[in-house]
Amino acid sequence: MKKLILFLIIAGIGGWLINEEIKHREELSNRPLPQGLHPAVEEKRDELVLKSAEQEINIVITDGFRSFDEQDDIYAQGRTRDGNIVSNARGGESYHNYGLAIDFALQTEDDVIWDMDYDGNENGQSDWMEVVEIAKNLGFTWGGDFRGFKDYPHFEMRFGLSIRELKRGERPEEGPVIY
Repeated sequence: MKKLILFLIIAGIGGWLINEEIKHREELSNRPLPQGLHPAVEEKRDELVLKSAEQEINIVITDGFRSFDEQDDIYAQGRTRDGNIVSNARGGESYHNYGLAIDFALQTEDDVIWDMDYDGNENGQSDWMEVVEIAKNLGFTWGGDFRGFKDYPHFEMRFGLSIRELKRGERPEEGPVIY
């Protein structure tokens, strides 16, 4: 009899926990998608532009938040549309889609460039790599460090969340960036 009562108690607790997990997953799946950059990413983006300018490197943020449709359009480039492949991520598979990524380029007097060897401030170092170093010090992960497809203009802040978790509805806190 004691075993039966213990079994029923454990089964009841287990059932309650499963029900709570189902409710939690439903709440997450109903969360709206972000419509812009996360405030902490926005703040660090602005710091990146300022700190780069302090090194006499002018940069342009060429992209930030992207909708799933915009991401699908970029994914089509070089596949079903003319151009070079620039992304391996479909809609929902990029940190851009969750407001957690930016792309950049160098701004010269005449043009916007993606030249990783350019040394416009003439200090003997690649301006591109100087910007990468600044971004990493601000807490960004650089796409040039990715194991597979290298995305050299790309910086992201993951906040410990995977794409799978973001797709499920998990979101980073709105508070300060913690590295």
